[in-house]
Amino acid sequence: MVTPGLVGHLERFLGEIELGWSKDADGFNLPFQVVRFTPGVLSGCSVFSTLGLSSTPLPSRRSGKPVRHEFMMIVPERLREGPVPGLLQQVGLDVLASGSALLRGDVVGPRGPLFSMSTMEALYAAIPVYLPDEFGQFENVVIVWLVPVSRSEADFVASRGWPAFEDRLVDVDPDLTDVDRMPMLA
Repeated sequence: MVTPGLVGHLERFLGEIELGWSKDADGFNLPFQVVRFTPGVLSGCSVFSTLGLSSTPLPSRRSGKPVRHEFMMIVPERLREGPVPGLLQQVGLDVLASGSALLRGDVVGPRGPLFSMSTMEALYAAIPVYLPDEFGQFENVVIVWLVPVSRSEADFVASRGWPAFEDRLVDVDPDLTDVDRMPMLA
């Protein structure tokens, strides 16, 4: 069950939900949906999120406290019809299967190229800094931005930690919606 008001919260910041997926590519029902929002909130981008993932609280590995979260992705408009719903479905299912919340600084992957002709191979769990601060949490639901990152960036997070990676993001200031961007770290 979706937290009352969550749809309104998402639509307030991301635009109206225009399409949703509740089945995987094989036609099996999922325990949550993936939705796509009307274009226009972020110029040249498409925004997708899970909806209903937060119905299953998962314990934090750090504190043990239950975390209810939804995932979102921001990608170039050309990927509007691309693989993002399947990516969000897979990450959502993986997190549910793990029985543990995805926390800020966690990396999913690398698992090979996420997009055709892209060097992005993993997803980094971040706070949604491209949106107003009040977007990132609604009641007891945390919204996690899954940012595509390269293998070298994922390796940097693993070896140096997420605070060092986010410091690097601040220094370099890459466009995190650009899945074709050059990796910050070689």
